[in-house]
Amino acid sequence: MLRLTDIRLPLDHPDEALPAALGERLGISPEALLKVEIWKRSYDARRKKAIYLIYIVDVEVNDEAEVLQRLGADAKVMPRPDTTYRLPVTARPSSEGSSPILRPVVVGTGPCGLFAGLALAQMGFRPLILERGKAVRERTVDTFGLWRKNILNPESNVQFGEGGAGTFSDGKLYSQVKDPGYRGRRVLNELVAAGAPGEILWLNKPHIGTFKLVRIVEHLRATIQGLGGEIRFGARLDDLDIEDGRVRGIRLADGEEIRCDHLVLAVGHSARDTFQMLHRRGAHIEAKPFSVGFRIEHPQSMVDRARFGPHAGHPILGPADYKLVHHGSQGRSVYSFCMCPGGTVVAAASEPGRVVTNGMSQYSRDERNANAGIVVGITPEDYPGSPLAGIELQRRWESQAFVVGGGDYRAPGQLVGDFIAGRPSKDFGSVLPSYRPGVLLGDLSSTLPGYAIEAIREALPAFDHKLKGFAMHDAVLTGVETRTSSPIRIRRDETLQNLTLRGLYPAGEGAGYAGGILSAAIDGLKVAEAVASSLTAGPGGASGRVVCR
Repeated sequence: MLRLTDIRLPLDHPDEALPAALGERLGISPEALLKVEIWKRSYDARRKKAIYLIYIVDVEVNDEAEVLQRLGADAKVMPRPDTTYRLPVTARPSSEGSSPILRPVVVGTGPCGLFAGLALAQMGFRPLILERGKAVRERTVDTFGLWRKNILNPESNVQFGEGGAGTFSDGKLYSQVKDPGYRGRRVLNELVAAGAPGEILWLNKPHIGTFKLVRIVEHLRATIQGLGGEIRFGARLDDLDIEDGRVRGIRLADGEEIRCDHLVLAVGHSARDTFQMLHRRGAHIEAKPFSVGFRIEHPQSMVDRARFGPHAGHPILGPADYKLVHHGSQGRSVYSFCMCPGGTVVAAASEPGRVVTNGMSQYSRDERNANAGIVVGITPEDYPGSPLAGIELQRRWESQAFVVGGGDYRAPGQLVGDFIAGRPSKDFGSVLPSYRPGVLLGDLSSTLPGYAIEAIREALPAFDHKLKGFAMHDAVLTGVETRTSSPIRIRRDETLQNLTLRGLYPAGEGAGYAGGILSAAIDGLKVAEAVASSLTAGPGGASGRVVCR
């Protein structure tokens, strides 16, 4: 097949316009197109009155070689690339005299852990997957317990449990990571096989939403188990058994000890007790930049009008999103983070006595408000000392938000107009916050470092010039957003093992190598490949029998 890129058509083009445009590009009649498959569809909304859809399309025609030769100067027509992802190795049955090998252990069932475990299971290695939290439906009950009853379960919440933090999010499935091996495409194909809408394969910015993700996560679990993998819930990693700088086993919170030589650590960015244990055990950890800020809520209708003008509400475009950046006078960048069209702000705390916010959307994205993080980039220079100093900074401001919010998991809030003016808020206006257990209005200036408050105050009017209405007085800021990414990086080498603890494979967002569902899943596949390569490379490995010890 041939791939045609940059096919631009008006937003409301008729169905026959696409094959007509393809035929015109190829110099053939539309009837000569034997097969047409949309690879990607996006839109260009820079001119609100003339929004265009942009297609990448794969087509099949007779005598493709002749077409390519005739259009040799057209760089937008090419042979369709092979986007098939292939598992690198397969475990083989044991042969006489070969030594069995220990099954790999994966810690964490977020997108990174699930896809690492899935790939290892598909390669025949029967992984053992451990999750400190609960299965996704039980976890949902506990999460709603915080949102509706102000009760936090430290082991089962937005951060911990099957599906990871991405389960209670917008379910975004796009990433800017380089992906020459088409691992991202493999992830999307697996998600579709697990029940995700097929459109995620071709929409430019696909998403799923929480309720659909629940069923998909359960299907992935069943697939892993059907391939011989094992998943245990309520199994928190507490310590490592290390011999001569190599992982030889792990100990769980209940005292159980498990032998393993290959440990995939996919614990997410909030497993602070695990990070502390690793640091104590000598794992090479570095502090890394991350961001802190607030959630902001506007009427979704305002965002739609600002982005799409007269086409606001068009069913193809759906609820509008935005991406904003401001480089402040003090040298700090402020930017929108994890924008959730038609969504809600959610309580995302995982430790008692602390308040954390995040954003979430359902597949329909039909809630009244749009929300996004408005966050300030900070670096280890802002929290010098231990590699774990960023965690202590997060905890400090999450604890302060808890106090300012009333001490019962309500979040502190302030109207944007009052925040810019530096005065406390007393009453909500036209925008009602979606955060549950509730928002206590007041003054947010004490809930983040002074430099962050100053940077956000400067950025909000600047954002209003880019997106009309962004600094509207009644828009609501809710604090605090501190879990934008991991505050540490657990360094690894070219074999994807930790620099100082061999057999430890740090992976995903918590280890500092991903930022979102898709990139975390991609990293899970990479680490699974590295583990498989190690398992099949050692003495007896190529014909080793995978057993559980």
